[in-house]
Amino acid sequence: MSETVAVVRASRPNFLVLAPLCAGLGVAVAWHQGETPTLINTLLVLIGALLAHAAVNLLNEYEDFTSGLDLMTRRTPFSGGSGALPEVPSAARQVLLAAFGTLGLVVAIGLYFLWLRGLPMLVLGAAGVALVLTYTRWITRSPLICLLAPGLGFGPVMILGSLIALGARLDTTAVTVSAIGLLLVSELLLINQIPDADADRKVGRRHLVITLGQPAAARLVALLLLSSYGLLEAAIWIGWLPVWATLALAPLPAAIWVGVKLPGALANPVQLNTLLGINVALLLATLALLICGLSL
Repeated sequence: MSETVAVVRASRPNFLVLAPLCAGLGVAVAWHQGETPTLINTLLVLIGALLAHAAVNLLNEYEDFTSGLDLMTRRTPFSGGSGALPEVPSAARQVLLAAFGTLGLVVAIGLYFLWLRGLPMLVLGAAGVALVLTYTRWITRSPLICLLAPGLGFGPVMILGSLIALGARLDTTAVTVSAIGLLLVSELLLINQIPDADADRKVGRRHLVITLGQPAAARLVALLLLSSYGLLEAAIWIGWLPVWATLALAPLPAAIWVGVKLPGALANPVQLNTLLGINVALLLATLALLICGLSL
């Protein structure tokens, strides 16, 4: 494998669809409000989100390789990193440069929207950059912050940041959608930390799977997952979300199944991997259906 291919793999392209979906929720809320964002601004929002996600993945891969974590982790399709740098160690410098290069492009896009929209973009943009730079080295040492940081980054920061960048306003719909994103993404990162807990502990990480134990973490996964659908249902009933947002409840039976089955799968890697895959699919489907519901 060449160094260029290693850099691409280290960005974890299979998972980069999450960022455009989260930014797409911001676009959908803007349309729901009656705004008509320009095509160029919409594309810049989506590209910026994609690059931000790639930057945090690349930096995470570099940090995990240099800390030795990559050599201890049992990789699954949904956790443990890409394995690109253990296979091509010489690509480490290129991965680090790619991380800062993509982050630089994100900052450039952010500066354009800062010029266009003013101070609110500075607050959310600075928060996003801080999360990218501090996640692997510092945030993973604090259990509660480690739980919330991914959800904050993909939820309020990315969704509300996209909304403001497009000239729309913060309202109850926007805040509700960002809260749903926070719950879903925090749950995603928490469940994906379960297979990595032993290796993470050896390099000093302290996320909730380590501090609470896997059974308690599994219960928290179910709570976060089902709370996101509970918030969605409540927001539709109150009128904060349109009736068409009911489409996003379609994956709820799968979410209940994951929550029920997860505690019993902790000691069975094959069953756990199946649940991890179903969890990713239902999260992406929920976000995509919510975009459709807001756009109709």
